[in-house]
This record gives sequence, structure tokens and C-alpha cells, in this order.
Amino acid sequence: MVLAPTWISGLFIMNIVVEKQPKCVATLRVEIPAEKVNGERNQIITGYANKARVPGYRPGKAPRTVVEKRFQKEIAQELNGNLINEAYDEALKQESLHVLDFGVPENVTTHPNGTVTFVSKLTLAPEVALPDYIGVNVTVPLSTVPEEDIDAQLTALQERFAEFNDITDRPAAMADFTVVDYTSSVDGKPTEVFLEEPAGHLSGREGFWIRLDEEAFLPGFAVQMTGMNIGDSREITVTLPEDFQIQKLANKEMVFQVTIKELKQAILPALDDAMAERLAPGKTMAEIKEIIRTNMSDERNRKISDMKVNQIVAHFNSLVSFELPEDLVFQETQNQADALVKQGVKAGMSESEIASQQGEIFASAGAQAVSNLRTNFILQEIARIEKIHVTDNELINHLAQIANSRKIAPKKFIKDMQRAGRLQNIRSSMAIGKTIDFLVEHANVVESNETTLDA
Repeated sequence: MVLAPTWISGLFIMNIVVEKQPKCVATLRVEIPAEKVNGERNQIITGYANKARVPGYRPGKAPRTVVEKRFQKEIAQELNGNLINEAYDEALKQESLHVLDFGVPENVTTHPNGTVTFVSKLTLAPEVALPDYIGVNVTVPLSTVPEEDIDAQLTALQERFAEFNDITDRPAAMADFTVVDYTSSVDGKPTEVFLEEPAGHLSGREGFWIRLDEEAFLPGFAVQMTGMNIGDSREITVTLPEDFQIQKLANKEMVFQVTIKELKQAILPALDDAMAERLAPGKTMAEIKEIIRTNMSDERNRKISDMKVNQIVAHFNSLVSFELPEDLVFQETQNQADALVKQGVKAGMSESEIASQQGEIFASAGAQAVSNLRTNFILQEIARIEKIHVTDNELINHLAQIANSRKIAPKKFIKDMQRAGRLQNIRSSMAIGKTIDFLVEHANVVESNETTLDA
């Protein structure tokens, strides 16, 4: 719909129509009256005439008609750019819009009567109706590091310096170390033949060390080795879990032909100052233990902080639902899918395994994308209401810290970020971080008697 120019206070103004559609999309239709177009064009031409260098004329002395003809293309581009930007600004004021992307202007037309019209597809921020966000209930484990966790760390240190004595007078028992040769098969075929690709350590090894522990190697494997003596061979069958990282082996039975070559017992060193000297010269075991406690406390507090944030985010997502821009959902889904694929590759998944799980990957990525975007818009709305913002000094100091950590000159780093157009995104991320801190500070935090951090 194109409307006629309206006269207000002696000035012609633009006619702006915004047609909102579902999924945070709107169509912007603009008509700019001829008088406005001519006034803007005259200002631009005057600017060129005052500065233009035209052969045969002194700077700024070329006739206006010559300047207009010589710089016709540049003047037209600047005119359209100025008019379109002004139309966007006017639309924001007139319609109180929160626009994420103005899109690319389409059908930019100069009509015979001098008016200019164009259409643009806008991506709008969703309208968020916030629930109560002050005093969100959060439950976390005790912040004190359990003594058994510290003991487990000390045991791990002992195991690093363990000595191994041969066992020759008894069969294998849990907690022993075995040195084995083994091969494997699935459905009567060697594992690599079944998979039609390399299977790494699953297919077989010689001289492979396995600790007889419930969590060692594969579930149920170690316990079946108990009672074996050096030189014994045994067939061991293991049923792999549903979530096994190699999808083709999930729920499959793997059969291992295992021969024990050596049987060993770990002799742990005493937790005394002599061991402390080996770990950190000049330190006592009491000091080592205190260092461990401090490090574990810092890590525990970080995880508890993450738990608070996760519970607050889950609280919002359970109460608030709103439409999201499809383009943003698509982009964030792709980002999440890429991250999942990288995790899979890092965990040893092959390209064929990843391809076979493409549907599940994108389903999981899509759900995470929606959660991330909703959380982001909720936090932005809270920041707006609470007037949480990031000052220029805070932004500069933050960038300087990043630059120093990367051993880059801060001024250069800041200029690089500015050229790349990343400063606003960084500022927004910092504001969201401050908003999260605000919510955690005002949450109703209750410590449970639970000591583990499994949540």
C-alpha cells in the first residue's frame, strides 16, 4: 500500500507502513515525497560542487550542472543511501520497533512525479513477556569440598608414582593390572570387517595394559577376567550400551579373545614429605594437600556457579515461550550442529557414523538453538528493564585484557575488532554476562546436603 505524502509543520514527511507477520517478520513499505527527495539531492550536489575537482575548473568552482553530470552515479548512490537510512530511523521512532535486521531494500523506484518508494523485509526482535525474575529458587550442593574428593586426588597422585610388582602366586583379582593380547569380533566377523573401517583399540592389541576395574576398558569386561592366571586365554563377551559412541556397535555383543601375558600389583608410595618433594620440590605433603584443596574449591565454586545459571535459565525456559526469527534459528542450529560434529570427531567418530546420525544431530542442535536464543532475548529484555549496560571504559578494559592474554597490542586489537564490526556483539555479550550476574545475585539460593556435582 502506497500512501500520499503528508504535510506536517510545513515539512513533507515520509509515509511509512509496517505490516507485521508471524515468526518476527515485518514488511516495511516507504514512500518518500518528491520535495524531500529533491531537498536531499540538492544538499548532496551542493556538497560535491563545493569540493569536487573537475578538469578545467578550480576546486569548488565547476558549474553545478557539470558536477551533477560528472558525479551522477555517486550522487544517486548517496541519495538512496541517505533516504533509506532516514526511512529506517523514522520507522523505528514511528512504530517503536526493535529491529534485528533491516534486510536489503527492494524495488527502489524513482517515480515520474519525483517520489521514491522501496520495500524491505525486516527481522524483528520477539516480544518477550517476562515472568518474575527476582528471587528465582536455586538449589546447589554444599560449597565445601568433601574430604573423600581430596583423598581421591591424593590417591591419583600416588598412582602416578606407583611401582608394579609381578604377581605369580595367584590368579587375577579386581584392582590388579593385567598385560594382555586380545582380538575382537562382532556377529562372527572381525570388528574392522564388521564396521568396514578401522576400529582402533577395539579391534585388538598386544601388550595392552588393563586395570581390573568396573570402569576400565568396556563395561563388564574387567570382572570377567578375574580368576585368570598368566598364560590363560578366555573368551569375554560384552554388550555395548545404547549410547555407545560408535553407533553401529550400539547394543551389539562384542566377543574378545583375551590372553594374559603379565599380572601386576600396584605398590603406592606413602603420602609423606618425600613424595611431596618429588611432586613439588620444597613443599611438604601438608602444603600439597592445601594446594589441592584450594584448586578443587575454586573448581567446585565455578561448577556451582554454572549450576545456578543453568537452573535460572531452565526456570525461564519452562515459563516463557515466544516466536523466534526463523533465520536466527537456522543459523544457531547450524552453529550447534557444527559444535556437535566437532565433539563427535574428537571422540573418535568416523564420517560415516556422523552421517548416519545426521537426523539426531540436527534435532538436538535445533532444540539447543531455540533454548539459546530464547535465553538470549530474555536476558536482553531484563537488561533493558534493569538498565544494565556496558560503559565504553568497561568495553575497552575487557578488550585490553583479551589482547594482553593473546600478547597483542591492545590498540591494534581494538581497531581490528572495530574494523570487523564486532564491538557491538562483544558489548552485548558483556551486558548479558552482567545480567546473569544480577540474576544470580538476586536468586534465592539454598544449599542442599548433597555433596556431588553430578547435576
